[in-house]
Amino acid sequence: MSQLAVQGGKKVRTKPFPPYNYIQNEEIDAVVRVMKTGKLSGFAARWSDAFFGGPEVRKLEDVWKESVGAEYAVSVNSATSGLYAAIGAVGIDPGDEVIVSPFTMSASATCALVYNAIPVFADIQDDIFCMSPSSIEERITPSTKAIVVVHLFGHPADMDPIMDIAREHNLKVIEDCAQAPLTKYKGRYVGTIGDAGVYSLNYHKHIHTGEGGIVVTNSHGIYDKLTLIRNHGETASTERNLDDVINILGFNYRLTEIQAAIGVEQMKRLPGLLKSGFENAGYIAQKLKDLPGIIPPTIYDGCDHAYYVHPFKFDEDIVGVSRKVFIDAVVAELPLTDIRNSTGWFLSTDSAVPLYRQNIYRKKIAFGKHGCPFTCPHYKGAVEYKDGLCPITELMYDKVLFFHNMHRSPLMKPDLDDLINAFYKVYESREQLKRVSNT
Repeated sequence: MSQLAVQGGKKVRTKPFPPYNYIQNEEIDAVVRVMKTGKLSGFAARWSDAFFGGPEVRKLEDVWKESVGAEYAVSVNSATSGLYAAIGAVGIDPGDEVIVSPFTMSASATCALVYNAIPVFADIQDDIFCMSPSSIEERITPSTKAIVVVHLFGHPADMDPIMDIAREHNLKVIEDCAQAPLTKYKGRYVGTIGDAGVYSLNYHKHIHTGEGGIVVTNSHGIYDKLTLIRNHGETASTERNLDDVINILGFNYRLTEIQAAIGVEQMKRLPGLLKSGFENAGYIAQKLKDLPGIIPPTIYDGCDHAYYVHPFKFDEDIVGVSRKVFIDAVVAELPLTDIRNSTGWFLSTDSAVPLYRQNIYRKKIAFGKHGCPFTCPHYKGAVEYKDGLCPITELMYDKVLFFHNMHRSPLMKPDLDDLINAFYKVYESREQLKRVSNT
């Protein structure tokens, strides 16, 4: 039995893994082409044809809506902006409750706060890590008006029962698809099942434009409001003599022509990247499935998985050591490497902290010093943000979940094998690891 690297032994691998960089000559040529025009943005805030942006922005929107089969697509400068715009576009009022996931990026919940609505956290499922339909139903009150569904890690949430609940209670559904582009649930692309779907073009996502996002919808009314919220709607709504001006206090969520041109080229590459990531994740899962207590992700029948990251569950009762001790030992067997914007490891237990543990919720303060919107007279309900609120989420975060992103291109089978060998080396030495960790 070889000595573990964490105890001073030789690493499984010392050569850095190749970094992933999906920007190629096509994107560079597109940027140069736009730069030469001198027109880096095509937007104007006045009501005119330019209100909808320039040719590159419109081309990206056309490409995206055609790719997922949506009636409308609206580009924005981030998925966070897209979530904010979508909440406004579906008509959320101050004092409304919006059911959200506690196990996601913060904007999936703060999008409600932006409109002085109240985030209500529903627990997740312990197999696909998306919001549980039964927990959603338990959280519904007379104040509930919408659900923000997150397709976490790239697996679709279980949308059929969620949509049944939404229809029964007349709730709007916004899908956060930031980690699940071109992913299908029972033959339908996520993002097109609810009232609006939001995708990310952030630097860390499958494809990116640096920062950016897309919102899709099949509702012309929602589309119209999205375009107003994106681009100083208070001006255009006046010029159009609109009667309905709810939630169209204008923002500037506009995407540039350069970003849009990059996005068009990146979209051409997305299907191939998803395919290779899916195959690599399957290879790793197949190799690790024979290690008791290391549990590969579930994929529901009729669902794709985009594998933003490759999640696993860890059973410390079976393995015999804690998740942290085990994963730290695996990490020690591998080299530091370039993971886009930092040097680190591809393997981590550091998933999203349950959002209700953040100060904004524990202290119930969002706007000003008086606790708005939680204490505002528009809110007729009561909400608490304490540990125990979502026990499955807490268990996954505190003890169970770990993930990696070594399934992504350009990593090849020899790279994947080094990760797998690191797991086997540590697993086979876990009794030794247990003795050391207990001293």
